[in-house]
Amino acid sequence: MAHWLVKSEPVKYSWEKFNKDGRTFWDGVRNYQARNNLRLMQEGDLVLFYHSNDGKAVVGIAKVVKEFYQDPTIDDDRWVSVMLKPVKAFKKPVTLAEIKANKKLQDMALVRIGRLSVQPVTDEEWNVILEMGGMK
Repeated sequence: MAHWLVKSEPVKYSWEKFNKDGRTFWDGVRNYQARNNLRLMQEGDLVLFYHSNDGKAVVGIAKVVKEFYQDPTIDDDRWVSVMLKPVKAFKKPVTLAEIKANKKLQDMALVRIGRLSVQPVTDEEWNVILEMGGMK
């Protein structure tokens, strides 16, 4: 099982809205590296849900429930989507500032490639962030 991080602007699609919906297809990704990461996601993989721009914090955990398929919002087979469902909210959101301040997370894609909207998370990074968020 792999771990991932997806970013969403809370004004466009918040953790709260995601929970109300119960599941969503992760669409609109138009960056090749992020698209390639979507293609690598497998059913059962766990995903950190990150509020970008406003909030800048990891706020919850989601799960991949359907592997990549054609993005239904565009008639172009180069772009894909995955289906995610919420698993659990963080007890304490983990801010970008806290992530950047943690020496164990200095090589995390969120720190190194800040604009990438879908990114891999190592097992060590996953465990550190869960601990910081009161999830361990």
